[in-house]
Amino acid sequence: MQEPQIIRTEYSDVMKKSYIDYAMSVIIARALPDVRDGLKPVQRRTLYDMHQLGIRYDKPYRKCARIVGDTMGKYHPHGDSSIYEALVVMAQEFKKGMTLVDGHGNFGSIEGDGAAAMRYTEARLAKVTQEAYLADLDKDVIDFVPNFDETEKEPAILPVRIPNLLVNGAEGIAVGMATSIPTHNLGEVIDAVKAYMKNSEITTKQLMKYIKGPDFPTGGIVVNKDDLLAIYESGSGKIKVRGKVDVEEVKGGKKRLVISEIPYTMIGSGIGKFLNDVANLIETKKTNDIVDISNQSSKEGIRIVLELKKDADIENLKNMLYKKTKLEDTFGVNMLAVAKGRPETLGLKKIIEHHVDFQFELATRKYKNLLAKELDKKEIQEGLIKACDVIDLIIEILRGSKSIKEAKACLTDGITEGIKFKTKISQKMASMLRFTERQATAILEMRLYKLIGLEIEALQKEYETTLANIAKYEDILNNYDSMAGVIIAELDGYKKEYARKRRTVIENAEEAVYEEKKIEEQQVVFLMDRFGYAKTVDTVVYERNKEAADKESKYIIPCLNTGKICIFTKDGKMHRMKVLDLPYGKFREKGQPIDNVSNYDSSTEEVVYMCDEEQLKVGKFIFATKFGMIKKVDGSEFLAAKRTIVSTKLQEDDAIISVLPIHERHQVVLQTMGGYFLRFPAEEVPEKKKGAVGVRGMKLQKQDELEHIYLFEEGTETKVTYKEKEVSLNRLKQARRDGTGTKTRG
Repeated sequence: MQEPQIIRTEYSDVMKKSYIDYAMSVIIARALPDVRDGLKPVQRRTLYDMHQLGIRYDKPYRKCARIVGDTMGKYHPHGDSSIYEALVVMAQEFKKGMTLVDGHGNFGSIEGDGAAAMRYTEARLAKVTQEAYLADLDKDVIDFVPNFDETEKEPAILPVRIPNLLVNGAEGIAVGMATSIPTHNLGEVIDAVKAYMKNSEITTKQLMKYIKGPDFPTGGIVVNKDDLLAIYESGSGKIKVRGKVDVEEVKGGKKRLVISEIPYTMIGSGIGKFLNDVANLIETKKTNDIVDISNQSSKEGIRIVLELKKDADIENLKNMLYKKTKLEDTFGVNMLAVAKGRPETLGLKKIIEHHVDFQFELATRKYKNLLAKELDKKEIQEGLIKACDVIDLIIEILRGSKSIKEAKACLTDGITEGIKFKTKISQKMASMLRFTERQATAILEMRLYKLIGLEIEALQKEYETTLANIAKYEDILNNYDSMAGVIIAELDGYKKEYARKRRTVIENAEEAVYEEKKIEEQQVVFLMDRFGYAKTVDTVVYERNKEAADKESKYIIPCLNTGKICIFTKDGKMHRMKVLDLPYGKFREKGQPIDNVSNYDSSTEEVVYMCDEEQLKVGKFIFATKFGMIKKVDGSEFLAAKRTIVSTKLQEDDAIISVLPIHERHQVVLQTMGGYFLRFPAEEVPEKKKGAVGVRGMKLQKQDELEHIYLFEEGTETKVTYKEKEVSLNRLKQARRDGTGTKTRG
């Protein structure tokens, strides 16, 4: 037995090669479409499998589970969900410029509802797919390759006759690259292809006389027309798309905005998000013009209705929707496809060029095969016609032959030995016969009824038709204009039957500008209960309900409605939330959880202090932790633009127990869980930056930790309760910071 050979290699080289192989496999074999047929492998295999199963457009629907299972077993071993998802998308009118599959059942909705399970849905090929994507598969126009386990053959490419990559677009994420090609209008794309075939020097600008821009199945308005030329030349860029908004008159002089078309990017969960965004604009008082919002969309189409106040500023409101919601969105274009076996970003002209080259390749192979068949027919027809002229001699040869082999040898080479002839003349004439092998076979297989006069006439006509076909096919193969004419005629047929009117409007629109109404600044009172529900009320409302408010609220902070509330948490963070984001108005309203309007998370964080941001600008604050660390920080340290910042540095397992505003006249009292109290003047607390840990405020006993910090002014009677026993803070002996304190028994 041969000794195993150990190959030493650099690990990084193996990883690099393996990853590149994996990346190219994902790019070529899964994620990116081929520029020729515009299909990804999963789409190509699914359509071919449906064709092989005979699920044609004029046949009954079949269960999607059957299609998916067959495709996975024969051609695409990557899981049923990816195959079914591809099948569903090819049947969704709101995602594809032209659906390739005719779906029966629940195939999802434009609002993001998923399709039913594949065991419930049915499908068959669309008519256009049968005619323009799968025709001529039997004419050897494309190559077939072995499937993954080499038990079946599958097409390397489908003989697609229309520029599918542009018509249906593509979306896909590969390794280190992604493709995003918008859908286009079939009629416009066909006109552009015809223009290129007539003049290959045509420019992208000239092509855009035919292709105005993207044509999304959801309609909408492309508002940056002037940018499209650069996008189509380079193959990448950004298209701005808006929804279509109409104004309807309502009784009483009121109006409503009706959104009947949405940006393509809003398909799915985007519609729900849009409704939430509009509701948020109303709640946060960004607009007072919208009274109600309702989604009245149905199978007939999109209809989102915004009921407006009387005398609403409609133009300003439209612009606000474009700016603050996804009613105006950006479609990122990156026309990346597999061309000649490698990924490439292609401009509009390059895509059309690849398509036309592919059409000429298909036509060349098709007409070469058709010509070969006609030449075969011609040979046999000529033999049969010639045989009819000497049919008596042929009958004599057949009657005098002992075997087919003997008769065939006479017909092809004039060998008469062993054959009985009536006369020498017949034998001499038989020796002059020189039929070809195939002609001789056809003569021997010919039935007697073919000798009827009308049948001979029909044979002559077939021969003339064959000669005409040969001349036609040779002309197509040898003449560019003739082949181009055939391809153009096919395209015209597809355009006539399947083209539809453009849905997306292409224009140059002004940048959406809206004036945000200035909010009238007023004093309010922030109220938050122990469950974290917060709201703001007018100061008059608070005064009127002061007793109830003080009893029910954990935090009561006077502030401006334009201000911000700062939340200091136990784990050393400070969150900031806008007062305007909170509900304002009635005292009895429950309010909103502060989790919803800030980064604060009540499930993992605990509030230790809250204040108005204005308070930070004018004061200093003392921080105390359970390990007894204290420091004083200037409030201006916390004035940052971020919604969340680190308010202090903590040692491992330490936590903030208190944050309080402090001034020099204060006396500080630290109290531990074990009942130790330490009193010292505020001037002994050093001022530090927010990023500092601080200094030790008190020496703690083993297993003890700081529980409370109290501030009071000298000469004021201040009492606290420790284990049901009152402690007068002002009577505690004054000491110095970092002492052990005095033990008080509860």
